[in-house]
Amino acid sequence: MHIVIAMDKFAGTLTAPEAVRAVTAGWLRSSPEDEVTGVPMSDGGPGFLDSMSDAFGGRVQFTEQLATVTGPLGTEVTGRYLIESGHGSTDGKHPTAYIEVAEACGLHLVPADQRDAKAATTYGVGELIAAALADGAKRLVIGLGGTSTTDGGAGLLAALGAEPAEVLRAGGGALKSLHGLDLTEPRRRLADIETVIASDVDNPLLGLRGAAAVFGPQKGATDDDVQRLDAALTHFAELAGAIGQEPGAIRRTLDAPGAGAGGGLGYGLMLLGGRRVPGIGTVIAETGLADLIAGADLVITGEGRFDHSSLGGKVPTGVAEAALASGRPCIVLAGLVEVGKRELAAAGFAAAYEVAEQAGSAQEAMARAEFHLAALAERVARSWSRG
Repeated sequence: MHIVIAMDKFAGTLTAPEAVRAVTAGWLRSSPEDEVTGVPMSDGGPGFLDSMSDAFGGRVQFTEQLATVTGPLGTEVTGRYLIESGHGSTDGKHPTAYIEVAEACGLHLVPADQRDAKAATTYGVGELIAAALADGAKRLVIGLGGTSTTDGGAGLLAALGAEPAEVLRAGGGALKSLHGLDLTEPRRRLADIETVIASDVDNPLLGLRGAAAVFGPQKGATDDDVQRLDAALTHFAELAGAIGQEPGAIRRTLDAPGAGAGGGLGYGLMLLGGRRVPGIGTVIAETGLADLIAGADLVITGEGRFDHSSLGGKVPTGVAEAALASGRPCIVLAGLVEVGKRELAAAGFAAAYEVAEQAGSAQEAMARAEFHLAALAERVARSWSRG
């Protein structure tokens, strides 16, 4: 049998590559004659770079670049990006750069007691983009998620030459003081650059489902901060040139799925011509997962907690849809499974298995996640493998 293992991370315990390795090891202990292809997956959030670099399996050659950039609260951090190198690029002339915004403005970069959604900036993300452009990138695939920011991408725009830079780079709270906005330079720099925004978040920029209201509290915003940030983002959008001048255009952009992703980073990138696609869809397309699945007998996917939110566009659902398109069965191995059999079947999954049940408790499953995930895969292989 040929098995494709396409796992997401198990948050707090295993990265996606580690999860793939654990399932592979367990499966082969039971069925050593099976052919296994591992493809780490991501929805665009933290872990995007690691997933992308592993997922290509050597079919594309990358150079990992390091850049010292501005962190979310102004201190320097070291960020990474991947760029296709040499003959590994798509056509040898127009390399793609893969950027994970959390490398420059991730929530993990700010201690919990220092989180400030009003002050955190995306300036460092713009610096990563500038570095990739200087390296010759002609296409950007940007994984959006896990940010500490709510600045509408204003800091990113400033790093690429938008004015007034000092206000734009000062965080979302400062945007209310803007008296003008010039996007000429960043639009020029990205005019001939294809920019793909990979995110599983489909929130608009403003309002009850917007960047400030939904994601601000986890970034340190109080109820009052949320109101102020939403007003500041509204003012920023007005100055971006669409409100009042082209009502239809601004409404389409503000309400566009993903405009509110990354604290509004999605909106800032859309102002520069970025095209948002679901994060899992991007990874599937970039890695050629659909073609791998077409040649498989069974597909395995999973994540830490497989619940109802997993059915709304996260990694397991995207993988299951790709498997369904090729008529291949897809099963889930997850830390916890909170989806009923009827919903599971309706979403295209053949079965789901729980690491916590295998381990005896959720606590034990998390304490030795790799061991128990491998043991679960070994047990499941006895039921599914023909080897």
